[in-house]
Amino acid sequence: MTATVGCCRFCEHPLEHTFVDLGMSPLANSYIQINQNDKMEPFYPLHVYICGNCLLVQLEEFEKASNIFSDYAYFSSYSDSWLQHAKRYVEMMTERFAFGPQSQVIEIASNDGYLLQYFQAKGVPVIGIEPASNIAKVASEIGISTIEKFFNVETACELAVQGKQADLLIGNNVLAHVPALNDFVAGIKIILKPHGIVTMEFPYILRLIEEQQFDTIYHEHFSYFSFHTVERIFAKHGLTLFDVEEVTTHGGSLRIFGRHAEDAGFTVSENVHSLKRMEEREGLQALPKYLSFVKAVRETKYQILEFLITAKREGKTVVSYGAPAKGNTLLNFCGVGKDFIDYTVDRSPQKQGCLLPGTHIPIFHPDKISETKPDYVLILPWNIKDEVMSQMKHIRDWGGQFVTPIPEVKVYP
Repeated sequence: MTATVGCCRFCEHPLEHTFVDLGMSPLANSYIQINQNDKMEPFYPLHVYICGNCLLVQLEEFEKASNIFSDYAYFSSYSDSWLQHAKRYVEMMTERFAFGPQSQVIEIASNDGYLLQYFQAKGVPVIGIEPASNIAKVASEIGISTIEKFFNVETACELAVQGKQADLLIGNNVLAHVPALNDFVAGIKIILKPHGIVTMEFPYILRLIEEQQFDTIYHEHFSYFSFHTVERIFAKHGLTLFDVEEVTTHGGSLRIFGRHAEDAGFTVSENVHSLKRMEEREGLQALPKYLSFVKAVRETKYQILEFLITAKREGKTVVSYGAPAKGNTLLNFCGVGKDFIDYTVDRSPQKQGCLLPGTHIPIFHPDKISETKPDYVLILPWNIKDEVMSQMKHIRDWGGQFVTPIPEVKVYP
């Protein structure tokens, strides 16, 4: 039990329970320019709470979303596995729901057009809504009609007045990024056509808890959802979740399918009932399941530090692959800097030549690894480890080994 710090962003119940406290941390996507290396860097509490009423796991808002997302460093198209995930989604949705040239697809947080390009290739009209101007520009340059705005009730009303409503509304990894949760979901109700469908994907709190995925927590992620909780949020705004499936992305996510509550076109599937029963069995409807997380996180931290300390004492060289937000949470919480990891590499040109926030570990092109031939490559985006190990398999030529830190430290020969 902790002192009340504020109220739940969904139900406004006082927040009194700690889910996990990861200490002080910088914004996970605020990469440091080399010439800013000696400047003051803001750190904020990475203290996560759980609402005792609706069981929404959440962070306080320390920095406005407009300051976090207006110029953003994450470009979806640099992950081959994420592109394949998007392509499979488009194939599934067009086959299952017969979306075609007569349909309007709108994606919230459409990034660089990574997904909408596949709908457009099928002749389906698309609109992207993306607040980051640098990313929206890239999408527009490849021919994706993109509106440079945050999505909320105001934006939804503006588009609806213009006759721009969705047969299919998509939101992949955006729901967790929304501080004004009720305003966002209310906007979904407005922009969705009477018989429209909304799908959303977000990291699943059950996987986060059971696999010690504490690095999925960072300031840009304001909320973490169970199905029971997200169903309750959507229901408050007149939306019914009629189907759900677990997907493997980001270490385990949920993909929810929603419709207007008054539209009886899609009955609630057995998947929904089955998942809710499973969540009840797993204890997701009571506080103890959530309050036990902190102990597992500490053990994972100890394992990571034990591996790195042993490696350095043995004279081994360690570098990391990737500069993802999750990696920055992990490194800062564990206190791992250049004393343990010489550098990291990333495929994104936007990150190369910069320093990781907090730790100031330098970011290079992946070719750097072939130059220095390290003993270990720590994969920070462990959720795409198969993709990384395939791309970087040549490290085995000099006996290099891959390491993943979550859910436990594992070395791959």
